[in-house]
Amino acid sequence: MDSTKPEEMDRTKPEEERAVGQLARSGASATPATEQAAAAMSSRAMTSFSPADEEKRRGVRRMKGTATGLLLFVALVYVLAKWAQNSGAGPWSGYVAAAAEAGMVGALADWFAVTALFRHPLGLPIPHTAIIPTKKDQLGVSLGEFVGENFLSEEVVRQRLRAVGISSRLGAWLADPEHADRVTAELATALRGALTVLRDSDVQAVVGEAITRRADAQEIAPGMGKMLEKVVADGGHRRIVDLICIRAHDWLVLNDEQIMDAIQGGAPGWTPRFVDKKVGERVYKELLRFVTEMRDAPAHPARGALDRFLADFAGDLQSDTDTRARVERLKGEVLGRGEVQDLIASAWTAVRSMIVSAAEDERSELRLRVRASLLSLGARMATESKTQAKVDRWVEGAAVHIVTTYRKEITSLITDTVASWDAEHTTRKIEANIGRDLQFIRINGTVVGSLAGLLIYTVSRILGA
Repeated sequence: MDSTKPEEMDRTKPEEERAVGQLARSGASATPATEQAAAAMSSRAMTSFSPADEEKRRGVRRMKGTATGLLLFVALVYVLAKWAQNSGAGPWSGYVAAAAEAGMVGALADWFAVTALFRHPLGLPIPHTAIIPTKKDQLGVSLGEFVGENFLSEEVVRQRLRAVGISSRLGAWLADPEHADRVTAELATALRGALTVLRDSDVQAVVGEAITRRADAQEIAPGMGKMLEKVVADGGHRRIVDLICIRAHDWLVLNDEQIMDAIQGGAPGWTPRFVDKKVGERVYKELLRFVTEMRDAPAHPARGALDRFLADFAGDLQSDTDTRARVERLKGEVLGRGEVQDLIASAWTAVRSMIVSAAEDERSELRLRVRASLLSLGARMATESKTQAKVDRWVEGAAVHIVTTYRKEITSLITDTVASWDAEHTTRKIEANIGRDLQFIRINGTVVGSLAGLLIYTVSRILGA
């Protein structure tokens, strides 16, 4: 009989709960402190007893009492049967005594076997007893190997995932507008959280470095030349020339006096002033006439010269070594300016603000497009066999990769956890969960032993007769 009193239920320390909870929420690598807290909580899970465990322990004690009572009963029957046999009560007493004797043997043998699982019978250090407390770590290793070989093998994982039909189920779930709205909202929340966690200075530095490195590695002159060549060939530059001519004409008209004064101011000091004035007026009129004709005549020679210049420049950008080198030097100077770097860095702030605003707005184009994409994906996954096969292969491949890559870590979780448990309390908890069924072995041993003894005695009497 087990006279050990139930241990008081240990209470988990708040500090350890917070440490382990924070680790689980963050997904970060375990620190020594959190590992110790997790190990302590796991150990207490085996040393403490929940109300359900206490109820099971009471059930075990009741079954132990029943099995022991049955043993005492057959022992009493044996004593009375032997007394009756010695008193000449008749042949029946021998049959009863044989059955009771065999029942006692079966009960004692099964008591020894059941007790040997959890402790040394009668406290005697008999070999191969107290199996669970002495072989706890080995059992943990064997359990880990069993799980790894039979549950974490590639074939088992693939078969199980195929039987589940993840793609079709997930597709049917996503095709529901309510579920698509929920996923969209969760993705928006996750996106906002990720953007909030990121530091602007870090992202700006990364973006600036990436853009600068990309610009340095890529020569821009050939691309600019091809673009300019296409613009000139399509006549796309003519509108710009028209605008320049119009603005130049308007500027000349509005600033005629300033222009003539500037021309006169550049004349030699020995020329008469009226000559300078006549020359200034003449130069201004010719300049105004030239700009006006260029504005009004699409076929003006100056326009043709400009077309040829742009075409030649486009060719030089693509093939002339000196021109391309000058463009690269200019590019480096522009990128090196602080104003440009500040502009590149500030682009992240604008982009983040735009994304956060779109994520918060339920009617934004971003969220509407994500929702529509989820609904479309769900419909395809629910109905199209090709999409289902593709998703299933991806899920199976990912699961198999995780299982095959981290199988040792997964099984070590079992072995390490079992190794961290206290042997005595682990034994008590296991006994609380399976001990009631084991007591039926003692009862069955008593009954089966009695029947076997009765049969053997009967057969021997028949053969002896």
